[in-house]
Amino acid sequence: MKRILITGKDSYIGSHFKNYLEEYPEDYEAVELDVKDERWKKYDFTQFDVVFHVAGLAHSTPDESQKNLYYRVNTDLAYEVAKKAKASGVKQFIFMSSIIVYGSGRIGKDRIITKNTPLTPDNFYGDSKKQAEIKISPLEDNNFKIVIIRPPMIYGPESKGNYLLLSKFARKTPIFPTLDNKRSMLFIGNLMEFIKLMIDNNEHGIFLPQNEHYTSSKDLVKQIANIHQHKIIFIGLFNPFIKLFKKKSYINKIFGNLMIDKSLSEYKASYCKFSFTKSIEITEVNS
Repeated sequence: MKRILITGKDSYIGSHFKNYLEEYPEDYEAVELDVKDERWKKYDFTQFDVVFHVAGLAHSTPDESQKNLYYRVNTDLAYEVAKKAKASGVKQFIFMSSIIVYGSGRIGKDRIITKNTPLTPDNFYGDSKKQAEIKISPLEDNNFKIVIIRPPMIYGPESKGNYLLLSKFARKTPIFPTLDNKRSMLFIGNLMEFIKLMIDNNEHGIFLPQNEHYTSSKDLVKQIANIHQHKIIFIGLFNPFIKLFKKKSYINKIFGNLMIDKSLSEYKASYCKFSFTKSIEITEVNS
């Protein structure tokens, strides 16, 4: 049996992973730890094989007044937890980074992340994740494996952020632009299986998991509307206006292009247990 400590109590990803592992009670035991105050430093890490660090602040356009807080939580806390894990004899540390370390997408221009794409975050949220990766990586050695995961937009039951906004919009709007964009996305169920494989195979390195196929905001809205039996007419009338305001962050989030080269997401075992259609159905029915 492997014992996993999830640092970041009641987080969306961490809680889903704990629940996911409960399907394999003979193989895994997972514990969530609150790291919002200093008490975690006295917690005994020696009883665990893996530390899965999910604690962090996430907001693609954070307020400037929160800059120091983002670095303190996303960078310094992650490093401190990793150091304690290593000193405690933990064998593997899994860090949830983000695709945001590469910067945001672009409207009207394909942006594909490849193995040669530099880390050019748009703001201090992305940079705080980048700096965490930089600080954590040198801790790795033969006895302490580090996994860094840079996922694209994650969605699933009760997910928030851009998906929730699009979901609410798709249930009500009578029209939607025909503008086609391409995005890498990752269903929470597929991510859970991927993380389990990281633990099973004692992996180390940087990984960029994603769903099998790219999607677009138009296809996403259409799929959600179909599930709720809501009719939408897709028209091209607004496409020029969207392109005109492409520099607006909220427009870019919805209609920008940001894809991970599929070769970067391949793994020796299949982790995409859910198709795009099935994942949207599960998400909408359980939200």
